[in-house]
Amino acid sequence: MRNLIYAINLTLDGCCDHTKFNPDEETFAYYMQLLREVDLLVYGRKTYQLMVPYWPDVAKDPSSTKSDREFGQAFDSKKTVVFSRSLDSVEGKHRRIVRTNLRDEILKLKQEPGKGILVGGVDVPSQLMELGLIDEYRFVVVPIIAGEGRRLFEGVNLPEKRQLKLVESKTVKSGSVALRYLKQ
Repeated sequence: MRNLIYAINLTLDGCCDHTKFNPDEETFAYYMQLLREVDLLVYGRKTYQLMVPYWPDVAKDPSSTKSDREFGQAFDSKKTVVFSRSLDSVEGKHRRIVRTNLRDEILKLKQEPGKGILVGGVDVPSQLMELGLIDEYRFVVVPIIAGEGRRLFEGVNLPEKRQLKLVESKTVKSGSVALRYLKQ
């Protein structure tokens, strides 16, 4: 069965609003490596619209940095499932919209052959956490106190607490800490 991996950056005070901070080069490299470990991306509409057309455009832009182009190319090569009731279409031959039940679709995707599945954003991952379907959590905690902005897992309602096992941690020069937890 394929692993469902949730990855996100957040501040020390739990802010996961991407406009409140920028990842450093080492954090960017961390996500590039993670992107290589998966072959399917799962997003909701908001996260999809943040990523596309931005990264596919960066992938083709010769004025972009080498690392940005490489990330954009890796991103653009991945199959992507977008959960949305409001989008009419998605860009790219490897992307599709799913309007059916989130739980059923994710269980089906986990049964398919392939590498890991990476889910990003906040809303869809929060629902998947409530359903107990996330196998692995990868958080990069940046040394910033934002003081405002959307908080991770805000409004999540769990029937019981989730116990996670820390299997890896790495501190980078900027002071950010990459944490990898597995569901127990």
